[in-house]
Amino acid sequence: MTATTALTQTVAVLGTGKIGEALLSGMIRAGWAPDDLLVTARRAERAEELRIRHGVRAVDNAHAAKAADTLILAVKPQDMDALLTELAPHVGADKLVISAAAGIPTTFVEDRLTDGTAVVRVMPNTPVLVDEGMSVISAGRHADETHLARAEAIFQPVGKTLRVPEKQQDAATALSGSGPAYFYYLVEAMTDAGILLGLPRAQAHDLIVQSAIGAAVMLRDSGEHPVKLREAVTSPAGTTISAIRELENHGVRAALIAALEAARDRSRELAGGA
Repeated sequence: MTATTALTQTVAVLGTGKIGEALLSGMIRAGWAPDDLLVTARRAERAEELRIRHGVRAVDNAHAAKAADTLILAVKPQDMDALLTELAPHVGADKLVISAAAGIPTTFVEDRLTDGTAVVRVMPNTPVLVDEGMSVISAGRHADETHLARAEAIFQPVGKTLRVPEKQQDAATALSGSGPAYFYYLVEAMTDAGILLGLPRAQAHDLIVQSAIGAAVMLRDSGEHPVKLREAVTSPAGTTISAIRELENHGVRAALIAALEAARDRSRELAGGA
């Protein structure tokens, strides 16, 4: 399927919160006609707000399931079972169903819909709100190259996409889905440190955020290993190596590994309904 072909599909976003709205906005910028985009929301006023802001059609879940070629399920994991029960009578095997709920495997969705329905699992992260997201894509049992390409056409306007085997989705959720929170946590801690060192909060924040942006761009564009980039900042007996020594003394690297393992394990638990 070409990108142009994908744009002729009718797409419904079910559970249009911030992530769902970011996808809508990205698809419209990429060339989707608003009339080909359907949205559902729990609250009528939210659906009306989306209709007015983006020119899309606000419908109920059953109508979306009947009318759309592609359904994006952007609800919370705990709401997925009830949503699938509502959709099942209206979803034929000719539909593509994209699940964007953390921890929900494609088999969970497939088992509740018509046999043979193509399901693709996608784990986006919140930077899709600023078109810098990372969306990790995996195929279910009945999804082929055409379905994966359609999912990529939807998520690429709001960032990058990466295909992985579904068995790697829990690890990807730990690294990427939850990843922005770790960086915010680090910025919060560094800002507090800047205040302790005598800087006003606003100045400390600006110094750290611009440093983070610059470092991220260098990682993305230079092609260099992070160790090499770090070493370029680390002079013998200098300030940076003194800081790195304290990070190692306090087990920051081990703590990060343990934190990511905990996030991966929680993603697995969500799949079991915990």
